[in-house]
Amino acid sequence: MKYLYYFFLALLPGMLTGQDASVSFEEWISLKQSGTPQISPDGKHVLFSVTSTDWKENVYDTEIWLSKNGQAPFQLTRTPKGSSFGARWSPDSKWIAFLTDRGNKSQIHLLSLEGGEAVAISNETEGINSFTWSPDGKKILFSKTESETKRDKQIKERFGAFGTEGEEFRMNRLWTIPFDKDSIDRYGLYPCYSDSVSKTKLPCFNFPKATAVTDSNYSVAGYGYSPDGKYIAYTRLPDPLINSGVFGDIALYETGTRSSKILVDNPSGDFFLGWSPDSRQLIYSSAVDDTVSFYYKNNRFFIRHLDSASAKEIGKAFDENKSYLDWTRGGIWFGASQKTASQLFRLDPEIDLWSKSEVPYDVFNTATFSKDGQTCALSGRMYDGLNEIALYNFNTSSRQLTFFTDQIKNWKTPTSEIIRWQSRDGTEIEGVLIRPRDFRTDKKYPLLCLIHGGPTGVDRPEPTPSYVYPVMQWCEKGALVLRVNYRGSAGYGQLFRSLNVRNLGIGDMWDVMSGIDYVNKLGIVDTTKMGCMGWSQGGYISAFLTTHTNVFKAISVGAGISNWSTYYVNTDITPFTRQYLQSTPWSDPAIYLRTSPMNNINKASTPTLIQHGEFDRRVPIPNAYELYRGLQDKKVPSKLIVYKGFGHGITKPKERLAAIWHNWQWFNKYIWGEEVVLPE
Repeated sequence: MKYLYYFFLALLPGMLTGQDASVSFEEWISLKQSGTPQISPDGKHVLFSVTSTDWKENVYDTEIWLSKNGQAPFQLTRTPKGSSFGARWSPDSKWIAFLTDRGNKSQIHLLSLEGGEAVAISNETEGINSFTWSPDGKKILFSKTESETKRDKQIKERFGAFGTEGEEFRMNRLWTIPFDKDSIDRYGLYPCYSDSVSKTKLPCFNFPKATAVTDSNYSVAGYGYSPDGKYIAYTRLPDPLINSGVFGDIALYETGTRSSKILVDNPSGDFFLGWSPDSRQLIYSSAVDDTVSFYYKNNRFFIRHLDSASAKEIGKAFDENKSYLDWTRGGIWFGASQKTASQLFRLDPEIDLWSKSEVPYDVFNTATFSKDGQTCALSGRMYDGLNEIALYNFNTSSRQLTFFTDQIKNWKTPTSEIIRWQSRDGTEIEGVLIRPRDFRTDKKYPLLCLIHGGPTGVDRPEPTPSYVYPVMQWCEKGALVLRVNYRGSAGYGQLFRSLNVRNLGIGDMWDVMSGIDYVNKLGIVDTTKMGCMGWSQGGYISAFLTTHTNVFKAISVGAGISNWSTYYVNTDITPFTRQYLQSTPWSDPAIYLRTSPMNNINKASTPTLIQHGEFDRRVPIPNAYELYRGLQDKKVPSKLIVYKGFGHGITKPKERLAAIWHNWQWFNKYIWGEEVVLPE
């Protein structure tokens, strides 16, 4: 008995039930995050969202905060068992409208800038998707999904539940409601009777009635009023399914005559972005006639004058995707990735020249602009900080309104360095090398490689990196982490993004393995302790590495593709595969085999953890089962964990916590030799 007691004690150092780190996973998941800011039209006040973790309800709760006159922000909304989002200022900067579900689906609610309780100003059966104010503030334009028809209900009642692929949708339509605060305040003041005698004595005050702007023959995506209120431009699609974007057109609705006409109808997708300040021009994005390569090519911006039948392309020479923000008197504003940074640009549409606008952050996220264009509310962060909100005046200076980075000021966050190396074919690759705080050049460390998704994602330095991979805790434990911006990543131009066309997996593997070789030559890597992981496209590359290499001690495949043919026939975005592989499985089966991890399953030997959402449509779960079965048949140590009820992402805190623990267990076992037990 004494022998067994001492034997058990000897095992304890390796059988950790905790995470052996100064910051718990729960603390990391519970970090508050700021969202998109909304500046008031007069440029004085800023709204923004803050997302926090509600462990009891197992949700991420989003609420709206307000900074008045550049002062310290405060929480504006508190929604029990739900979130408030989509805040928009009225044109006179006096009212704040937002969406929230307070027991009646998502409805528009209204708050005064001066305070008070929020009141609902809509009562739509299916709820509201999004909205905007009319320029004069007298109407609200909103999008909602059509209700289930009477025929749909009758069929369901008679035949039960079934669906036909490509036909399971309901259109999104545009509607307007008048805005009259006095009428809203009087809602329900008296009972509403139908008899003529009562109606003459008791007026009936009800919610304003919505008026349809679009019909049910098509679905509406982006939309917006012209500044003079005479027009509504909107993107119309044949249906709301994701692949219908390639058929998008732009329509123009004239508010005076209540008539619509098609304004832009190129063979490929056209998408409305915004209006010029004088209401005579609109800006849109379009792939024009390209239906086979727009996934990895730069997006294209065009200006169309209402009095012209032709359009002018702008920013064509800008070699990166542009994220449209606004069109003010000062020009057209857009954001764009620039390698590991992200920046704000202003384009002069008359001479088609752009310039970088200096903002106080390494990573610019987004911005909204005052009516005169002189002030903006922007969100961004430093490489070593969390996302913050700032009020920025282009003639003076910026004022930071939030200090979310203070949450981590006492944490032992790792340090990051941007590194560059040559890949196998000579292509320069950039990455982020993450080191422990107490890093020493005379010591060799385990190396973990974390691969981003996309493929047009991009890795940047950040203090608390990753999603379900505990990078911060691994670094504190004594590991290096390499994040590779492999070919296809955003921020490096169109040519770089196209380098993995018909080269998926293969070229990506060159970039990852050459990066590992580069770091190893620095003399700081223990090559007997290396691992690799990633989600989505990063999961695919990890799966490719698990069947094509044997240098890793452990690999984790998160929502990854294992067989491009399997993926092609199951995913909700089949054009993605056709564009990157330039074929279908039946027209060129060889390229589908060459780029599929399963094609090399017989050579797999690396212990592999597979994580996948049960209802993933983007990378359907058959990919996970196929890889798992192949590894099991080859007797490769492997485990498949399915997160119940989730799609492509793990969107609840408790299941995200589980996924983090599962990766912690897997890599700690195969890299450090520890048997980690989940806490109870």
